[in-house]
This record gives sequence, structure tokens and C-alpha cells, in this order.
Amino acid sequence: MRAHEGHEGTEGHEGAEGGRAPGGHRAYDVVIVGGGHNGLVAAAYLARAGRSVLVLERLDHTGGAAVSTRPFAGVDARLSRYSYLVSLLPQKIVRDLGLRFRVQGRTISSYTPVERGGRPTGLLVGGGEARTREAFARLTGGEREYAAWERFYGMTGRVAQRVFPTLTEPLPTRDALRRRVDDEEAWRTLFEEPIGVAVEERFTDDLVRGVVLTDALIGTFADAHDPSLQQNRCFLYHVIGGGTGAWDVPVGGMGALTDALAAAARDAGAVLATGHEALRIATDGRTAEVTYRTADGEGVAAARHVLVNASPQALAALTGDAPPAPAEGAQLKVNMLLKRLPRLRDSAVDPREAFAGTFHIAEGYEQLAAAHAQAAAGELPAAPPSEIYCHSLTDPSILGPHLVEQGYQTLTLFGLHTPARLFARDNDAVREELLKATLAQLDAHLAEPLADCLATDADGRPCIEARTPLDLERDLGLPGGNIFHRDLAWPYAQDGTGRWGVETRHANVLLCGAGAVRGGGVSGVPGHNAAMAVLETPAD
Repeated sequence: MRAHEGHEGTEGHEGAEGGRAPGGHRAYDVVIVGGGHNGLVAAAYLARAGRSVLVLERLDHTGGAAVSTRPFAGVDARLSRYSYLVSLLPQKIVRDLGLRFRVQGRTISSYTPVERGGRPTGLLVGGGEARTREAFARLTGGEREYAAWERFYGMTGRVAQRVFPTLTEPLPTRDALRRRVDDEEAWRTLFEEPIGVAVEERFTDDLVRGVVLTDALIGTFADAHDPSLQQNRCFLYHVIGGGTGAWDVPVGGMGALTDALAAAARDAGAVLATGHEALRIATDGRTAEVTYRTADGEGVAAARHVLVNASPQALAALTGDAPPAPAEGAQLKVNMLLKRLPRLRDSAVDPREAFAGTFHIAEGYEQLAAAHAQAAAGELPAAPPSEIYCHSLTDPSILGPHLVEQGYQTLTLFGLHTPARLFARDNDAVREELLKATLAQLDAHLAEPLADCLATDADGRPCIEARTPLDLERDLGLPGGNIFHRDLAWPYAQDGTGRWGVETRHANVLLCGAGAVRGGGVSGVPGHNAAMAVLETPAD
């Protein structure tokens, strides 16, 4: 790495996470506000390119929402607390930064239980083509739905291969992306018509329809036929990851990714300053100053560029600009540790297979529509939809050896159609009410109560924690608890989106968080793209 003439405090790891924080008034090529995974990606790219970089992180650790923690007292289980699976992280970033990080595929895609004709059954997707075909036939009584499934996901797979590589390129125009897709039926289905049209035209079974639709609703409060097409944008990002749409397990937990990113940034010479809260950004478009606060007082860092790894609302607050429209999250997050996996009422399926993939609860097509309508009317869904998976079945390394020996397992639940507005009257009480109703939907498909399987912590309390959108807003600064920071955007250029989708009205201030175009999810894409935008400008 070249020397940084004219800059102070940019050599070595002074002020790095766990070290002495930078003090006084110092100058850097780039100051990054927020040490979440996107900020760390940007820091690693820029520092490797020879730019001096300071990362200011409000919390006492980096990683943002992509962290692993031991949430249960005295229990050696390191859970991915807020974000769980990896799909949108390009291997390009892993290779470019030399990350010591890997993911592992799941042999089962999903299992969805249901009662038909008074008996428990369900749909298991995965374990090979023959097993999946048989599962469709067992549920639906014929071959039609499986054939429609294969055609539909064959189409989304081709779109994924063509669209995913564009995420780390300058933003294409709408017409250029359409040409890249090169399939008018796919373009109409995914980009122009509400996804509910395709689901209803292509599939007839209510459960199959629901399984397809869920990818359009994760973290997004919308109906299948919402004219805004925000459900389509959510669906698109959920089926293009890696060019295949596969959702993989991060080995070692999500914290393993951000630990690797932090190491890559530090090793390249970036300064990671935790316990540093950015207060304001002053810029004339060419140079900027970031005022920050620590336990010891305030400081100022000067920079040529400032990257904000936070929400558009936080960016506006820092620069004094008018804030964007409010965002609203719509999910319940639940982490659990079990002594054993519960037995299923559907005895044809092994719980180790059912929970290894995504376990859908109350996610039939009509159930999803009813839950959305109830939540839109200001009521908690009577049958809250959710999906669950067991990280430790694929990657037991997150559990201590003695827990593995005893058969302990983790469960992670993601609830849908629970907008932040529902919790405004009494967050704690509504959280408990919703958790109880959600687990009751799961219990309806189990041969034993989930409560009987829960582990207990060192104080004898059940190992279960729940987080509402308001909890996520408080803990992580997510506006309205929205995990995407705002509604997802199409991955093509529109008025004002700029060349990389990270630009703001201030020429030298860039947005590198989930609220950037092509943001949302654990991807590192906004961090990569903000770094590329900086590197297109001369260093001196």
C-alpha cells in the first residue's frame, strides 16, 4: 500500500476496533459512517486500493445486523441474531477481498405442512428431483403442479443468471436490463405485472401458490396484487441470488462473515473506530467534515469522500437534508435453542429434513391474503404466517461440543405481515401476543408442544427471544424496523439514481447501506458499488 502523504493517522491499526481511537482533527481519503457489513466491504476495497479509510461505528462492535451473539445466559450457542442466510453476496466480493468465509448449501429447500382431508401432510421440496416430484404428487394428486413449478423456476433461474452479475456493475438502464433478460414473458411476469397474476395463472393448489408467493413478502408488507409492485421487487431479489436463487448457510454464523470483512479492512490499513457516533456531516461537494461523539467528547474527521452505511433517514439527519418518506418494517424475528427437534404430525417426513430447509407455517395462498388484510386493518393476523429453519443441522459449529453431543438444535423464525404500526400501542404486550399466536400455528403441525423441546438458560428461563420492528428500530437504527431501510428498488437506473445507485445530492457523500439502489439483504453490493464510485475519482 502506498504512503498517504499529507494525511495523519492513516498508517497501521491505530484506532482500530479494540485499539486506541483516533483523536483530534484528522484527515482521510474516505470516512465511512457505520461499520455494518456494507461499510466493511467498502472499507476493505478502498484501503486495498491505497486510500486512507476511517470507519466510525456507534456500537462497541462492527457488523450491524449481520452479527452472531450468545443471547442465552450461560449457554454456548452462537446464533445469527438478526440476519440468517446468504444468497445475494457475490463470490466476486469474497474473491476480491480474500475473505476467509464460506457458505454451505442445504439439501432441502423447504417443507410446508398442511392438513388435507382430516390428515396431516405437506410439501417437501428438495432431496433430489424424484423426491420432489413424488411430494408434489402426494399433495396434489397429479403431475400438473410439479410441471408448472419446474417451468416457473426454470424461468426465474434464467433471469437470475442474467441479472445477478449486473449488481456489481454500473446501473443498467431499464431497456438495457430488459435486453439482458432477453425473455419477454419473464420480463412481463417479474417486472410489469403483479406477481399474484403469475401465481394464479400458473398454479392451482393453494399451498403451492403460497410457497411461491412467500419470496415476495419477506420483510415486505404487500398483497400479491399490490399495484406498486413492491412485492415483485422483493421476489426478484429473493430468486436471483448467486445467479441461482439458492439461500445458503453461513458457516460459523453470520458473524463469521463480518469478522472476515473486519479483518480484511484492518489488514488493508483501514481504521475501525467503534464507540464513535457520527453526529453531522458538513460538505461543500469537494471536501467534508464528519463530527462524531465518543465517551470522551466530540471529534472531527475530514475527508474527500464520506460513505454512509446507514438508512436514507439517518443520512438526511446527518446532512441536514429533508428526510425521505417514512419506512415501515413488517416482520417478527425469533431465535430459539432446542434440546431436540420436535416430532411432526406428518410422520412421513423426518424433522431433520423438514427443519433443515425453510419450514413454512400458515403460508397457504389464502392464509397469506387473510393475514395481510387483517394487518392492513390494524389487527394482528389470526393465523400469523412465518418461516423457520435450523442453522445447526447444516452447520453445527455454532454450538458448543457438549450441546452437539446432547442433540441440541437452533431454530430461527421469521414472521410475515406484522407491520410496525401494530406494535405502537404496547410493543411488549403485542410482541408476547404475537409470539404466542405464531407458536400456536407451529404447534398445530407438531406431535408434541414446542415448549417441551425448548432448552433453558443458566437461570432456568426458556431459550427463546423475539424482536419486533420497533425492537429492531431501537437496537439497530432501522427506520420503522425495515430490514431493507426503505422499499426495495428495481436494479436499473431511474431518475436521480446515479451511475452506481449510491449517489446523493452531495457529490462527495455516498449511501452505501441497504437503502441504496440494489441494496437490502446481506450482499455487500452497496459497499462494493460505493467503493467503485469513489475509485473512479482521482486519489489526489
